[in-house]
Amino acid sequence: MPALTLDGPQDATAVALLLHGGRSTSTAPVRAGQLAVLRMRPFATALLAAGAGRGLAVARLRNPVRGWNGELRSPVADAQSALAELRALFPGARVALIGHSMGGRTALHVADHPQVDVVVGLAPWIEDGDPVVTMTGRRLLVLHGDRDRTTSASAARHYVEDACAVAATAGFLTVRGSGHAMVRRARVWHRLVCEFVTGALLGDAGPPAVAQCMGDV
Repeated sequence: MPALTLDGPQDATAVALLLHGGRSTSTAPVRAGQLAVLRMRPFATALLAAGAGRGLAVARLRNPVRGWNGELRSPVADAQSALAELRALFPGARVALIGHSMGGRTALHVADHPQVDVVVGLAPWIEDGDPVVTMTGRRLLVLHGDRDRTTSASAARHYVEDACAVAATAGFLTVRGSGHAMVRRARVWHRLVCEFVTGALLGDAGPPAVAQCMGDV
């Protein structure tokens, strides 16, 4: 069963759901101490510091298995289950999906949930055929390090270009000097995510670069 960890106000008006990375194929269990899971904790901490006092709750999903697993799309069902649980807890809340690598791909597949308003892809794994229609009316931001050798920045950029036709807003930012693990320039990753999510869900200004379709930081 997927495990959902929730922090923040019990009467939240907005929720950020964090989706971790994984592997293309694996039925091995996901452990709490695995790097893919741990990478999302600093984002949770930063989001809570930026928004908990203003009604933002933060949820972290841990998938039961590590892989996407072809047509099974294992993490998609997990994310749908988490969204259903969050809807029951916060029926009127707007939701931001924040996914790293495989979690970014998962976000693309579940973004058509009626409460999802914001999607953030962190070095997302994107393949031909991944849905763009799910971005209709949503606000999308994709961040990708220019030293990433694990997922394709080109595929992510092309996805954003396609999404510009249907999304409310769509932006792609290159994080210079950073790789797939988001360790180098980590504060930049955290800051941009916090600014974008609080800007979209809580009415802050948001990062000016995202007003354009493409850019770098």
